Amino acid sequence: MLNALDKLMLEKVADLHEIPQGAFNIRKNGHGVQRNTTANIDIITKQDKSGIDVIVKPYTKGESVHIPVIVTEDNINDVVYNTFEIGEYSDVEIIAGCGIHNCGDHKSQHDGIHTFYVRKGAKLKYVEKHYGQGDGKGQRVLNPKTVIEAEAGAIVELELIQIKGIDRTNRETDIKLMGNAKLVVTERLLTYLDQEAESSINVELLGADSSAQIISRSVAQDNSKQVFYFDLAGKNKCRGHIQCDAIIMHNAVVLSTPRISAYHSEAQLVHEAAIGRIESEQLIKLMSLGFSEKEAEDTILNGFLK
Repeated sequence: MLNALDKLMLEKVADLHEIPQGAFNIRKNGHGVQRNTTANIDIITKQDKSGIDVIVKPYTKGESVHIPVIVTEDNINDVVYNTFEIGEYSDVEIIAGCGIHNCGDHKSQHDGIHTFYVRKGAKLKYVEKHYGQGDGKGQRVLNPKTVIEAEAGAIVELELIQIKGIDRTNRETDIKLMGNAKLVVTERLLTYLDQEAESSINVELLGADSSAQIISRSVAQDNSKQVFYFDLAGKNKCRGHIQCDAIIMHNAVVLSTPRISAYHSEAQLVHEAAIGRIESEQLIKLMSLGFSEKEAEDTILNGFLK
């Protein structure tokens, strides 16, 4: 059964106010606790290792899958291997995410390795939110890895979000796009205190007329550190764009390395990167409307990370 804390964590990482309709799998402290399947979406427990297989039938439209993970104890080291088969010409949304509540003295860690096979003409929206809370001394650690193979004509949209409270994270995203496949990645990341975050997004544009857009926005506060690696490789006639923007505050450190590599004469690739502080003019404008300095600052940061 899910208690009040469990429900709070599910709301934070998956916007769930109640048990969802449709297909879902809820994992708590290293174990599956609730599951539902539909006529078009099956969820099967792996036999050889920890994790699940999510199978979406071809031509499935308008359905969603919720696969949240919650950790509410310290001294947990949970690793899952989830595989997703997105059937051809289907159109589905998968809402993942992990919330860690740690009030103990030992580290709580969740590593999720997600592999997607997005078949011909399919459309996938994948949302992954990470959140941490708790007043214990134990660290809250999340290490997600996302691997995607998108077949011809597939459309993939990713939202990768770290809301707050994660002490250490190492995020890996590797994507291969075939002919006419399209990708949009939106990454939003917040760190503060002495938190550290590393994110690596690697995209290979393998098929003719494939395209990719990567948008990364982050805020680094206090003594936190962020490291970003972006690699966009055009290996056919293709289009790709990387845009990474960061707001840096206090004594934080942000390191961003965008790379574009063209292996074909008709690969069109662009990268942009900017790191800076909050503009004083923005603060002054909001404060003139009655906001305190803190309220003005929070409003600007919230807008930036939307």
